[in-house]
Amino acid sequence: MKERAVETRSSMPEARLSAVPVRLENVTKRFGSFAAVDNVTLVIPAGKLVTLLGPSGCGKTTTLRMIAGLEHPTGGRIWIGDEDVTALPASNRSVTMVFQSYALFPHLTVHENVAYGLRIAKLPETEIARQVAGVLELVGLPQVGRRYPAQLSGGQQQRVALARALVMKPKVLLFDEPLSNLDAKLRKRVRAEIRELQQRLGITSIYVTHDQAEALALSDVIVVMNLGRVEQIGAPTDLYRKPASRFVADFIGEANLLTGTYREGQVTVGPFTFPFRQESVAAGPVTVLARPEAVTVQTDGAGLPGKIRTAFFMGMTNEYLIETPAGELTATEPIRARGLLSMGTEVRLQFDDTGLYLLSESTESPASTGSSESAP
Repeated sequence: MKERAVETRSSMPEARLSAVPVRLENVTKRFGSFAAVDNVTLVIPAGKLVTLLGPSGCGKTTTLRMIAGLEHPTGGRIWIGDEDVTALPASNRSVTMVFQSYALFPHLTVHENVAYGLRIAKLPETEIARQVAGVLELVGLPQVGRRYPAQLSGGQQQRVALARALVMKPKVLLFDEPLSNLDAKLRKRVRAEIRELQQRLGITSIYVTHDQAEALALSDVIVVMNLGRVEQIGAPTDLYRKPASRFVADFIGEANLLTGTYREGQVTVGPFTFPFRQESVAAGPVTVLARPEAVTVQTDGAGLPGKIRTAFFMGMTNEYLIETPAGELTATEPIRARGLLSMGTEVRLQFDDTGLYLLSESTESPASTGSSESAP
């Protein structure tokens, strides 16, 4: 695999390690009779940011902790690069983790927090000072070394935690829901900073979140997990446009899931039949995935009949909840000259091919596979 070129700057930490892949082979973790992670096989490509995404209890955090060495698998093997680290303690794995709670020492200054691991490694103080200064500049906080964590904003504290992880020059950088404690606007800004920094350094990174928008924005590859197993692995656009199961369709982004039938390039939803062709879908019953932005709301003409139940002006868009013979669905449209349609308006709905996807009955069972390779 071709590695991404790493930009060099005088303020960046030196002697960075080359990016390495991470591989899990038939990894299982049981707590008593409960399988938190159930026979998972996957590859984290070198130099990529891969997100483990799923609802609470799906096994994503346990998987991350096993990679970190904070939990040990009941079965299976874990490799970092060419090294089997399954039995190694966390301190010998060359990985560092950025936690949700920042995990900064409140009684130590920012400089001392970042220097902590280097002091444990018994580096000379002059070298520690040089590396700490470099990594603080790297994360955009060159002037805060003498401050204490309580004197920083939440976003600054998270960047300090990232600096403390990076200064150890890990082979793999792990993130355990690092933005959960930030407000929405700050979360967007910090996730952009994390992504830019990861791409600049070219470091293999594994990120855990339950926030689908965060995963879509950050990731090269997303691993969707459910019930301790892998549902689907792929690029964000592939998972959004071509989910492998009803679970993935419903979990990644907003989704209208309507019962319909497919036959010879025609889809029928309720009383409305329209042309749509999708390869490898057998004729018969299907679940029709229609993203809200792919639903066109008209007040006349052909289409699936419906009545607006709720209508919201959202600034850049209008959002509707619409009752139809096929069930309730949501529609999101750009602001139009006609303005916001009122509740109770009779409408006709059309579907844009680019936001439409068909799921046959064979693809709708949850956690249908626990063994998957990563997308290229």
